[in-house]
Amino acid sequence: MRSTKLSVVCTSILAGTLLLSACSSTPIDPTADWSPNKIYAEAKDELSTGAYDKSVRLFEKLEGRAAGTPLAQQAQIDKAYAHYKAGEPALAVATLDRFMKLHPASPAIDYALYLKGIVNFNDDLGLFSAVTRQDLAERDQKAAKESFESFKELVARFPASRYAPDAAARMNFIVNSLAQSEVHVARYYYERGAYLAAINRSQTAIRDYSGVPALEDALFIMVKSYDALGMTDLRDDTQRVLAKNYPQTPYLTQGFKPKNDPWWKIW
Repeated sequence: MRSTKLSVVCTSILAGTLLLSACSSTPIDPTADWSPNKIYAEAKDELSTGAYDKSVRLFEKLEGRAAGTPLAQQAQIDKAYAHYKAGEPALAVATLDRFMKLHPASPAIDYALYLKGIVNFNDDLGLFSAVTRQDLAERDQKAAKESFESFKELVARFPASRYAPDAAARMNFIVNSLAQSEVHVARYYYERGAYLAAINRSQTAIRDYSGVPALEDALFIMVKSYDALGMTDLRDDTQRVLAKNYPQTPYLTQGFKPKNDPWWKIW
């Protein structure tokens, strides 16, 4: 009996020790006594120094701590930007979509649309292309089209927004890119002897896009493809259209542009 009592006492002491140990290992929340404004300030500091993971965690904490307030809404927007800067576009877009669904009347909707467009636009492509020689037209166009739709909605709904002019400029760039994508595929077909396919893709670019630089390329690909097929009448007609619309075109005297000179490169 005495041995049993001693065993029970020892078990109780061990259980208490384990409980204390577990309690002592519980992480302490350093923000427990912080005000929402302090959390926001710290999150912005982490964001500005490039500590994106830390800033995301603080913004999420603020969303819960200040739920239903304008500060919580701002935290959602800033969290999306932090995801974008961290190279997490899918999380950024999901955060922005959630924000716009929950707060359709927010005064920050124009910025949310703009940021969503920027995330898909892939703004650092120019630097990337300088190294890889790959331009936007050679990449998957799904993101470019989604970016265009976000900018289009922004310009249509908020024409007086401070972000509208830049959104419109980016829309023009995207249209050029989408047209050039069609031309890129058309040239691919031409160089492999698929001349009818090359003509069809060039005609798609001409039909769907107007006033963009890529149409000069499209017309020349059609000239060369008709020539390869022995369709001299259509070749000559297309060549006249090319010369009329682009009287200074170098294509008719120099042929195709070198592939290592991207269409958008201006320096």
